[in-house]
Amino acid sequence: MKKALLTGLGVSVILLVISYAILLIGLRFFPSVCEEYYNPTFQSGEGRTLLYFLHPFILAFALLWFWYRFKGIITGSALLRAIEFGLAYGVVATLPSMWITFSALNVSTQMIFIWFVYSVMQAFIAGLVFAYTNP
Repeated sequence: MKKALLTGLGVSVILLVISYAILLIGLRFFPSVCEEYYNPTFQSGEGRTLLYFLHPFILAFALLWFWYRFKGIITGSALLRAIEFGLAYGVVATLPSMWITFSALNVSTQMIFIWFVYSVMQAFIAGLVFAYTNP
């Protein structure tokens, strides 16, 4: 249990750092997409900003549970297991979420695509850490 907790916290910190880095990279290389966040749809108020920074912690522990539940059926090298883990998460969780988001909110296909790739990347990174620490 202690190993799982430490792994979950480690992945949480890694995802938080990557999340912040992607935010800065997005501002630099995708300014038109970042302008979409000025849409009133995304104005959540200052009180909920902390939730953005808690997301990697929630995601890491959800993915850790998913890893422990299904790691026995994901075979191959650590890299291949991480790729399959990330793609499985992308298809099962992210793709349906992005579909409904695109159909219900005024967001561009470019933003949906970036969110999808970012989500799969997060699951891949988590899967890579899990494959090495909890094979």
